[in-house]
Amino acid sequence: MTTDLPIRKIIHIDMDAFFASVEQLDNPKLKGKPVAVGGSSKRGVVSAASYEARKFGVRSAMSSVVAKLNCPELIFVHPRFNRYNEISKKIRAIFYDYTNMVEPLSFDEAYLDVTENKKGNLSATLIAEEIRERIFKEVGLTASAGISVNKFIAKIASDFNKPNGQKTVNPEDVIPFLEALEIRKFFGIGKVTAEKMYQLGVFTGKDLKSKSMEFLSDKFGKSGRYYYYVVRGIHNSEVKSHRIRKSLASESTFSENLSSEIFMMEKLNHIAEEVSRRLKRSQIAGKTVTLKIKYSDFTLQTRSKTLPYFVKDKIIILEQAKLLLYQEKLKNSVRLLGISMSNLNTEKDRKPEQKSVSVQLKFDF
Repeated sequence: MTTDLPIRKIIHIDMDAFFASVEQLDNPKLKGKPVAVGGSSKRGVVSAASYEARKFGVRSAMSSVVAKLNCPELIFVHPRFNRYNEISKKIRAIFYDYTNMVEPLSFDEAYLDVTENKKGNLSATLIAEEIRERIFKEVGLTASAGISVNKFIAKIASDFNKPNGQKTVNPEDVIPFLEALEIRKFFGIGKVTAEKMYQLGVFTGKDLKSKSMEFLSDKFGKSGRYYYYVVRGIHNSEVKSHRIRKSLASESTFSENLSSEIFMMEKLNHIAEEVSRRLKRSQIAGKTVTLKIKYSDFTLQTRSKTLPYFVKDKIIILEQAKLLLYQEKLKNSVRLLGISMSNLNTEKDRKPEQKSVSVQLKFDF
């Protein structure tokens, strides 16, 4: 493989059980105990779980009822997003001491491009170690890191030695690393896709690499092209210091299932108001309104409408959501409704080309 693109030094920092760890940091009585951030009611959902809770099978997005059955000693804590944001900003400030090429993904993770950095340190591995040490000393939390030549591999690597660890995949190790990797550990391959790959005899990266572009495109559509390249270590997405927001949403889970559209209108009114508030605060607008419906049996349905103009006012958003709600008959009683705006005026039409990249065998990591 040849290229005119430089090999980059990318670090993916991922905080360990961030929300739960912040709660344990602020309340020492919770340290060493199984903690779940989220609602404890029968309708509640776990937003995050401490490692002590994870040992019992408690996971994010799990029903609080199931979580409590798995771990009777589980302690529920109501989420405090303002506090998480405050801590996140302190961590991010540390990142910027090393590079301006920082791409936050959420409160608790970010990509850093340290190919050229403010410390003049040639080793991305040593930079990651130093950043993790500083986070622990200055904030009191642990972080894990993945270091490699691109975002895809760094993301995978950061999960290998969790919690409070790191892994470097050097350029010469990229192909062997990917070939030996279990297919379910590939970033972007979820449970459903993994099951499909198993049926096709694809269990490892080496198995995936044996498949042609035509085969993967036929079986997985546009994603097939992505799989074909990433298993070869090709992923040219740059660290974007200013990420472009692609959507904005708000949703609400009800204490009791709703079975009539009429009863849902009051809920939609509040959700549309919140979406409008966020759009105006961010000074953006969108064309596509999407209504999210989660039924009592946990099946999910979305209905969308794209307008010929950008909107951010509650009245228009609510009216479109209402039309979408009445678009077809509900399949069951409803436990959650959400509204999202996409096709925002922050987006640009981009069609990045996939380019081949060479893996340089001598590179100081």
